[in-house]
Amino acid sequence: MEFMLAHSGLFIGFAAVVAFLMAWGIGANDVSNAMGTSVGTKTLTVKQAIIIAIIFEFLGAYLAGGEVVSTIKDGILSPECPIATPDLVLGMISAMLSAGLWLIVATLFSWPVSTTHSIIGALVGFGVVASGVSAIQWGVFGGIVGSWIITPAIAGVFAFFLFVHIQRFIFCKFHPLKHAKRIAPYYVFLTVLIISVVTLDKGLKHVNIELTASESWLLGLGISVIAGIIAKILFKMLHFDQTLEAKKHYANVEKLFSALMLMTACAMAFAHGSNDVANAIGPLASVATILSSGELPEGSLSFPSWVLPLGAAGMVVGLATFGYKVMNTVGSGITALTPSRGFAAQLATAGTVVLASGTGLPISTTQTLVGAIMGVGLARGIAAINLNIVRNIVVSWVVTVPAGAFFAIIIYFILKTLLIALS
Repeated sequence: MEFMLAHSGLFIGFAAVVAFLMAWGIGANDVSNAMGTSVGTKTLTVKQAIIIAIIFEFLGAYLAGGEVVSTIKDGILSPECPIATPDLVLGMISAMLSAGLWLIVATLFSWPVSTTHSIIGALVGFGVVASGVSAIQWGVFGGIVGSWIITPAIAGVFAFFLFVHIQRFIFCKFHPLKHAKRIAPYYVFLTVLIISVVTLDKGLKHVNIELTASESWLLGLGISVIAGIIAKILFKMLHFDQTLEAKKHYANVEKLFSALMLMTACAMAFAHGSNDVANAIGPLASVATILSSGELPEGSLSFPSWVLPLGAAGMVVGLATFGYKVMNTVGSGITALTPSRGFAAQLATAGTVVLASGTGLPISTTQTLVGAIMGVGLARGIAAINLNIVRNIVVSWVVTVPAGAFFAIIIYFILKTLLIALS
């Protein structure tokens, strides 16, 4: 430990590089999943998706990412685990490098995998070999594993009923465009409410802004009402082809939903940044804390101010440089998406992910989005879903957990051998 403390700057710098690599992998793979629906419906070009991700991934990571960072650090490894401090530093670095490498491999093959699976599997693998099964909080781990099943189901049900509502109250009406203009502001209200309340209530504590639940709800409702009013005004200003027959205004309706998808794309990027930035910087925050203070304190971390921006920057760089590889798999592979279908899937995913992030539960954005897309597909019948693509995606999820653990174990022993040789 003395060698590590004497060269703490070197170790923190190496850990930061590894964390950036993992964040790059998240951007290349997982952010692509989040933005794939927008690109798949042709609402956004790849370039536009990258610009939106750069802005809102950063905001989500910085404003609402702190809650999940604590869960990654405290939730997997037991605070009472007998892991020596040097081994804990090496293990955290190994977990980040393992997850980052697996994400790069998956991206090369255009597999949409879960970064949450990757980092948690890596932490479990390291913890077991470093200190045995007692090092893992299996009850917490089981709850997180359960969330990988529950949250896609919640998102799927949410998306199913949301799209059924869109079909029934807009597309099945004689004047669909008229009804779309009337109902769409309420969708805007719901989208803004989900993001604002969770951000105000849970996400601003680490920037020294704390509001009560009542204050958060009141302020969130006020912001959402204003957003809904602005949306109503803007929708009236949109120009549509009025020469079409009343029953053939579906193209105009989809144009309106394209505008809505711009908002849900922002919400989706914010949601992803708030939840998945922890996968990259949670272990980094632990390493920085240990090497700065000599020990890992119990409870939530007061991580350095540069940690969250580093993770956010890595994600947007990954999307910009390599993100196109997996966008098509989610954007058009599972089911055919239109702006209205993509809107339902994105809103359901953003709502589920942001709420989970606000409670400190690290879930899989990939699984949640796939669940939402399947929910939209089921609203049109099981034949609308490409079950072969879904099967391949599920197989990649199953492989990800043991792959993360396997690579973490190998990297941990390599780093430990190097440390012994250097010291």
